[in-house]
Amino acid sequence: MKYQSTRGHEVPQTFSEILLGGLAPDGGLYLPVKYPQVTADELEAWRKLSYADLAFEILSKFCDDIPAADLRALTRKTYTAEVYCNARAGDNTADITPLRTLGEEGGTKLQLLGLSNGPTLAFKDMAMQLLGNMFEYALGRAGLELNILGATSGDTGSAAEYAMRGKRGIRVFMLSPHRKMSAFQTAQMFSLQDPNIFNLAVEGVFDDCQDIVKAVSNDLEYKARQRIGTVNSINWARVVAQVVYYFKGWLLATSGPGQKVSFCVPSGNFGNVCAGHIARMMGLPIDKLVVATNENDVLDEFFRTGAYRVRKSAETYHTSSPSMDISKASNFERFIFDLLGQDAGKLAALFRDVEEKGGFDLSGTPEFERIRGEFGFASGRSTHEDRVATIRDLSARYGITIDTHTADGIKVAREHLSAGVPMVVLETALPAKFADTIREALGHEPERPAAFEGIEKLPQRFEVMANDVSQIKAFIAGHTGL
Repeated sequence: MKYQSTRGHEVPQTFSEILLGGLAPDGGLYLPVKYPQVTADELEAWRKLSYADLAFEILSKFCDDIPAADLRALTRKTYTAEVYCNARAGDNTADITPLRTLGEEGGTKLQLLGLSNGPTLAFKDMAMQLLGNMFEYALGRAGLELNILGATSGDTGSAAEYAMRGKRGIRVFMLSPHRKMSAFQTAQMFSLQDPNIFNLAVEGVFDDCQDIVKAVSNDLEYKARQRIGTVNSINWARVVAQVVYYFKGWLLATSGPGQKVSFCVPSGNFGNVCAGHIARMMGLPIDKLVVATNENDVLDEFFRTGAYRVRKSAETYHTSSPSMDISKASNFERFIFDLLGQDAGKLAALFRDVEEKGGFDLSGTPEFERIRGEFGFASGRSTHEDRVATIRDLSARYGITIDTHTADGIKVAREHLSAGVPMVVLETALPAKFADTIREALGHEPERPAAFEGIEKLPQRFEVMANDVSQIKAFIAGHTGL
C-alpha cells in the first residue's frame, strides 16, 4: 500500500509511520495512492464474521507492514463484548454495533446503527480503542515514546483519553473549548487522574483548538523534538478504523449482493462521513451519504450550494449538539482531493482561498455536479427545536431515547428517504451525555450506566489556557522532559 499527501507529495512511509505521525510533512492529509477494492464475493464471505475479524479483513488492505497475526490479535483484543457492550445500562447483548429498525417510513426502513456501546458512550470509541492498542504496539516495536496532541468538541477527548490512559510510552495533551461542552462530557475528561493525561481548556471554540493542533503539527522541528502525534480524524488510522462500521452496517441491513443502503451521518469535522466516502470508494454499495449538521451548517451549505465558507470563532454557535459546533471541517480536504481527481495543485489553490478569503465556491462547476451524482452526497441541517421535537417523536413512536446529535441525524435522514433503500442513521452517543436537552424534551433524566453515576461531582484536573500556540507548546515541553 502506497500513500500520498493531499498537498501533492509522495510519502514513502508505512502505515505504522503514518499512524504515529498525524499530518504529512507538507501539511496535507494522508490518503492511499489508490483505494483497495472489495468484491461482491468478499462482501458475502464477510457476513458471518465477528466485528473483530471484519476489522482485520478491512484494515489488512491498508496496513501491510503489520504482520497478519499481530493485526488480527490487535483487532481481537480491541473489539470484545467486555469493552463495548457493558457500558449500556441494561444491555447484555454481544452485539458491538447492533442495528435497530425504528420503523417503516417513506416506503423504506429507517434504521439506527448502535455505535455507542464503548467505554465513553460515544461512537468515537469504535476507532479510538483500536488506536490505543495500535499506538502501544507500534511504539513498542520501534522503542519510541509519543506525545499525543488532540482537540475535542466533546467526545473525541474522552474517547482518546480512555483509550490511552495507562498505555506505555504515551502522554495525551487534549485541548477543549473552555465551558463549551456538556457537564457530562467535561466530567468524563477532567475527572481522569492518570498521570499521562493532560486536559487543557482553551479560551475559545473548538476551531481554535483545532487550529492550534495544526499549527503545532506544522512546526516540523518542534513536532520531531517533542515527538508529537495526533488522534483527531486528521490521523489516517482513525479514519480507516471508522470505515469498518460502514461495512458492518451494510452487512446487517442487507441480505444479498448488490443491495444499496443509504447512511445519514451527524457531522461537524467531516471525519465520520469521510470514512463512509472511503467505504464507497472501496466498492461498498452505498446509495446516498447524507451529511447532517446543526446550526453550524458549513457542510450543509457546501453540499447544497457548492460554497464552502468557514466561520470565525464569534460566528460559531454554541448548541445543544455541541460535538458538532465546528465551522472549519479539517477532514473535508480528503474528500475535496478526490472530488478534484486527486489534483493537488487545484486543492492547494482552493485551500489557499480558505486561508486568505475564508472559503471557496464550486457552484456551477463540473465538480459540483459530481458531488450528488458520482459521489452520492446529500445534506441537511437541524436546529435545537428540531432536536427536541425529534427526541420526543422517537420516544413516543418507537419507545427509544436518542441523544441530541443522533436526533440531528434522524431529522435530516427523514428528508432524504428513498423507497426501497434502507436508511441507516449512525448513532453518535448515548443520551446520558446530554441530560439537559433530554429533560427539556421528555421531562425526565436519561438512563445512565451505573459506572457514571455522580461523575460530575468527582474532582477535576485541568488547566485553563489562553488561545495561544506558544503557550500550548511551552506547556507540552514542560511536561514531557524532552
